[in-house]
Amino acid sequence: MAEFHIYPPPGNVPVLSENALTVLRSRYLIKDSHGKCIETPAQLFSRVASLVAEAEAKYGADSGEIRQWHRKYYDLMASLKFLPNSPALMNAQRRGMLSACFVLPIEDSIEGIFETIKQTALIQQAGGGTGFSFDRLRPTGDRVASSGGTTSGPISFWRVFSETTNAIQQGAFRRGANMGMMSVEHPDILKFLYAKQNLKAFTNFNISVKITDDWMKKVLKSGKSLHIVKNPRTQQRYLLPRRIDITNYTINDLHKLTGKGKPRSKRAGQFYTVGNIWKVIVKCAHKTGEPGVVFIDRINRDNPTPSLGRIEATNPCGEQPLLPYEACTLGSINLTKFVSVDNDKADIDWPALANTVRLAVRFLDNIIDVCKYPVRDTVRLAQGNRKIGLGVMGFADCLFLHGIPYDSQRGIEFGSELMNFINISARKASSELADLRGPFPNWSHSIWRTQRKQKVRNASITCVAPTGTISIIADCSGSIEPIYSLVFVRRILDGSKMLQINPIFKQVAEKHGFYSKKLEKQIAKTGSIQKMVQIPPKVRRSFKSTYDISSQWHIRMQAAFQQHCDAAVSKTINFSEKATVAAVDKAYKLAYQFGCKGVTIYRRHSRDSEPMSLFY
Repeated sequence: MAEFHIYPPPGNVPVLSENALTVLRSRYLIKDSHGKCIETPAQLFSRVASLVAEAEAKYGADSGEIRQWHRKYYDLMASLKFLPNSPALMNAQRRGMLSACFVLPIEDSIEGIFETIKQTALIQQAGGGTGFSFDRLRPTGDRVASSGGTTSGPISFWRVFSETTNAIQQGAFRRGANMGMMSVEHPDILKFLYAKQNLKAFTNFNISVKITDDWMKKVLKSGKSLHIVKNPRTQQRYLLPRRIDITNYTINDLHKLTGKGKPRSKRAGQFYTVGNIWKVIVKCAHKTGEPGVVFIDRINRDNPTPSLGRIEATNPCGEQPLLPYEACTLGSINLTKFVSVDNDKADIDWPALANTVRLAVRFLDNIIDVCKYPVRDTVRLAQGNRKIGLGVMGFADCLFLHGIPYDSQRGIEFGSELMNFINISARKASSELADLRGPFPNWSHSIWRTQRKQKVRNASITCVAPTGTISIIADCSGSIEPIYSLVFVRRILDGSKMLQINPIFKQVAEKHGFYSKKLEKQIAKTGSIQKMVQIPPKVRRSFKSTYDISSQWHIRMQAAFQQHCDAAVSKTINFSEKATVAAVDKAYKLAYQFGCKGVTIYRRHSRDSEPMSLFY
């Protein structure tokens, strides 16, 4: 390999857990041609900080000031108070692509489709994830004028995107990730909904169905309204006959509507209603965890740049809605680093948290200037809107330190207070950057000018991402999720397994004298301490894992964070394997009623392979 430049750490060496070191050695640290790591974690953070600091030169910083920023950005990461998304850690000073999130358009032509496939390959090869909407593609069996034939439909082209990801596998250092979305009003919606019920199909895609407010209101009212679909090429409207072959139907099998489009009442029972389609969505999600649901009108009401177009899709995990050809870099603050505990009383160091938010916003804004985007068309919008996604991790651990149950009104209020503070602080930081560097170039036509009357550097500032591997590096709970279990096994990309024991629980258990290896194994078998009478009730109440918490509390927590978030919140509503279809139905409806922008559920053991598991 080419000679590698070592970036000496300008500050203290980070203190990392064994699991953090395992992940860093496996996926992040630079290796020689023999696979031996030739970089330390401190040098990795220094490498990233050095590149991010270089952006300061664009705004007038001299060499001495750049060295100071290098130290500040290094300390920010080495302290584990903040970490950027994985591509920034992996690619800084190397491949150069630092953003995790992209959305690409799929135009209704062979040339357009395969141009997007090429762009997907370039982005995923560099470590980015991609989101798509299949809405523009004409339905199966529709006419193709240039050839005189008919189209094979969106699902067949979706398969090509999936195979492209399989072929690239992002250089094997990061699993390929995609989001596929389709409007509930597309004629091929039934094919889309059932496509991932085969667990071996489209394994590198998450999927979500886009639902409008009008359609959702019909579901909530009675569900009896006929479900109308529309050909995106001709705008012709159709009804879906209940007897069509889900796998093989074409546009010619649908009932064409004329005039007002209301069939005679005696024939109405032959067609799908919105309630029927809703039941398909819910049953599929119950069976396999997909599709998720996205409330697309709600997303577009918060679109900061509506003059540039409507948002059609999100990044792979759903927290960052983006325009076609838009990109975004994410980063998350480790909330546990701002909790001080004195005489069993915990408090948040709010001034320190505000300072970290301010520095993290500047860090992420700098990344936009030093990122080498692999697709030319993304540069214009990435730099024109300068979207960033500042989120959090360690929230469940933060609750543990405070002794606050996740499934409590106090927990919801605490989450809301935290995210509100971070959102306000982040907007203030972005506004301060706008004073120094100017607002984002498309600001004058954005809602920041027309509605909010505020100059900001970034069109979107906050979101809540899943923080998969960076929360392992930071040794904290992921995102705003409850912990999977106090003791569990995590599988990582190379197939190896890591035992994870929650350090806060272990500390509390040792302090109260009930910790033992026997207890550890017992928790690893059950995933819960709720029935362990040897553990004090107060501890059991505070230390709940994900399957101890009802779906209502999961959703209420997601909604609490969404209220104070520019973009969206990635959260999985976990169900036990015994959960009913009715429970999933209720959860999806609650997510809409509580103001979430989307919802994803997962019923335990509904898939063969899970990234986290217990001992059996």
